[in-house]
Amino acid sequence: SLRPSMAAMAAPPPAEPPVPPGRRCPALLGVEPLLFLATVSLGLQGPLATQYLWDRLGAEHGYSDRNRTESAGCGDGNASADPLRQEVEALVSHWNLYINLGGFFVSLFSVTLFGPWSDSVGRRPTLILPAAGMALQTAVYLLVMYLELHVAFFLLGRILSSLTGDYSLILASCFSYVADTSERRVRTFRVAILEACLGTAGMVASIGGGQWRKAQGYINPFWLAFAASLAATLYAAFFLRESVKEKKATKLFTLSHYKAVYRLYTAPEHPSSRWKLALYSLAFFLIVTVHFGAKDLYVLYELGFPLCWASDLIGYGSAASYLAYLSSLVGLRLLQLCLEDTWVAEIGLISNIAGLVVISLATTTALMFTGYGILFLSMAATPVIRSKLSKLVSETEQGALFASVACVQGLCSLVATGVFNSLYPATLHFMRGFPFLFGAIILLIPAAILGWIQIWDSKHDYNHFADASLSPTKD
Repeated sequence: SLRPSMAAMAAPPPAEPPVPPGRRCPALLGVEPLLFLATVSLGLQGPLATQYLWDRLGAEHGYSDRNRTESAGCGDGNASADPLRQEVEALVSHWNLYINLGGFFVSLFSVTLFGPWSDSVGRRPTLILPAAGMALQTAVYLLVMYLELHVAFFLLGRILSSLTGDYSLILASCFSYVADTSERRVRTFRVAILEACLGTAGMVASIGGGQWRKAQGYINPFWLAFAASLAATLYAAFFLRESVKEKKATKLFTLSHYKAVYRLYTAPEHPSSRWKLALYSLAFFLIVTVHFGAKDLYVLYELGFPLCWASDLIGYGSAASYLAYLSSLVGLRLLQLCLEDTWVAEIGLISNIAGLVVISLATTTALMFTGYGILFLSMAATPVIRSKLSKLVSETEQGALFASVACVQGLCSLVATGVFNSLYPATLHFMRGFPFLFGAIILLIPAAILGWIQIWDSKHDYNHFADASLSPTKD
């Protein structure tokens, strides 16, 4: 009768379960290179597309021909009162609004469809599709420039990209990938590393794009943007390993994906998660809206009087704004040694508010770059919020969560372009930098939200600890 038990004792211990593929991914085959390539493409297109609209629309209205030389152009002290210049600025601002509106309404449905779908089928399909869509958008932009088509075709290219999720789905899938492959205690820093990739890629694209455009025009930089999008597509298709542990076949076109996003906020795993998800999402919405709104206006603000920047200075300015991603990563890592994540985010918001106030008053190049310098911790708040949101849901809901975050981010783009691009031409006559001052005031709201949640959590944890210490123990 002892033989079975002795045999069991002599038998070797059972083998450990295999490590999921996502946990085996070496660093070199992570999602960071893909995000870097996609951001290079986007970073090249953004400022250059705005400058192209400026040149095309200015030429069509006779402004560029009249003001070709510096003596008759922006450097003139009366340029700020030139009605034709203000008309061109308003036209460029409005076309940016139309393009972003079209992209938002299409991507709103595609991102919420693809995001929850990736929880079942994996992250790779939702990285391949939007990267290919960005390549298609860049190809349309190149056709507009080669054939001198109407600038309305920019809107067509944006819609085609939005059908596949656009850059928002790339962000959502990348952050879901990091949530799949990181532990909770280090997730904030891992998210910050991913956001630092955004800054590095944006800085490279901004400096290179500005100098390249000045030397050779718009065509060659857009070819690089096309190549970067195509390389991101190929990387996701052939080199990136899957991070979802258990994949299963799931229909794409079904309402269950939209319901999964809805359930996050109506039936969370923990009751307290509902209002935290809502408040963190509101704070994220306000912060990113200000980021998008300010970034949309930087180029127009720098092109106009009295700064009158050329394309190389615009490239340096864009690089300085992207440098905040890297400096925020370093600052977050150092501040985490002595502060809770929430208080690091609060310091980041203070940096953001102060920088926008200085930029709103900038009348010289030195003061403008001073404002960019003060923004050195401005990107510390968003990785903290993404990490806290990720910790409020289960592992099988990360795709749905970051799809909802992508929807919020898309709504940020809509509101930012609608408010800031409409506010800018409306306030040119009394304060060119008023939209930046307006953004600084708005950031006071998420600062209050984050502080209140942290104080509430601290009191709740203290009361729970006090109750546990005072409860009678059994011998």
